[in-house]
Amino acid sequence: MCPLFDVNEFPLLKLSGMKVAVIANDELREEFLSKETVHSANVCFVNSVQDVPADSYIVFDLLFEYSTERVALLKHFLPRPVFINAVTDTLAVIAEPFIRINAWPTFLGRTVTEIAVLTAQEKILPDVFEKLGWKYQLVPDCIGMVSARITGAIINEAYHTLQEGVSTKSEIDTAMKLGTNYPYGPFEWSEKIGLKKIQTMLSRLSEENDLYEVSTLLTNEIIL
Repeated sequence: MCPLFDVNEFPLLKLSGMKVAVIANDELREEFLSKETVHSANVCFVNSVQDVPADSYIVFDLLFEYSTERVALLKHFLPRPVFINAVTDTLAVIAEPFIRINAWPTFLGRTVTEIAVLTAQEKILPDVFEKLGWKYQLVPDCIGMVSARITGAIINEAYHTLQEGVSTKSEIDTAMKLGTNYPYGPFEWSEKIGLKKIQTMLSRLSEENDLYEVSTLLTNEIIL
């Protein structure tokens, strides 16, 4: 069963029109609901792909982890729009016409949604996002997309700086927020996103460019 939300609790979610199924945990559920432009949609949240209603018009897999089994389950919903939270795994590797979305914690709730699609899928985007009421930005189908790649690199450099004994975590966080007007310092951001996600992305990027070589201290904190 797919529990519906109380329309009085979330007045912008109208329980009529297209059905949107969202696979999410509590944290991502709240970020999804923070996007104030979801209109005229029957939105429900589920815990797994198996729980997605068969008649869903749009599917969001915000808990996506790449595996052949996961891809096969989601493929059943095509050619309907299937959004996957795949910041590190590219469509070139996944080899299915899903829509990649940057839904790492703190990124999903932004006013502009960062996505990557195969060329053949671009034509459906204006209609899909008009129905959602969301603004979007197309980015290349590459590891880390754009904003996550930049944020990950900043976090990695902060760990290099900490490792060299230049400053403390709190001082670096404060300096970055004051100096760049970022919403979080790099260490605060890494806690919200999850160090393992960042380490995985940086490791794959480092296979193409040594500039992304992962800080030893960052890796050690994951092990600890």
